[in-house]
Amino acid sequence: MKPESTKFPQYRKYKNGLSYFKILSFTEFEEVRVIGKKRIVDKITAKQYPEKVFISDLLFNYEDFAEEIQETEYENKYN
Repeated sequence: MKPESTKFPQYRKYKNGLSYFKILSFTEFEEVRVIGKKRIVDKITAKQYPEKVFISDLLFNYEDFAEEIQETEYENKYN
């Protein structure tokens, strides 16, 4: 997928199942962290270069550490 053809939102999760991501744009995402039975939701706006690289990796270079998921899987963890 090329940046100019990227559609949002997109969804990923870490392969260990402990964090779920809803990527809203090239500079914004939500993360749901699973800690036992608790869920912690963070909304991140990337301002610094490392944050922007992280979002780019989630979109284009995620195969080694994450996998693509459907919206329903993300929403099940969010709620």
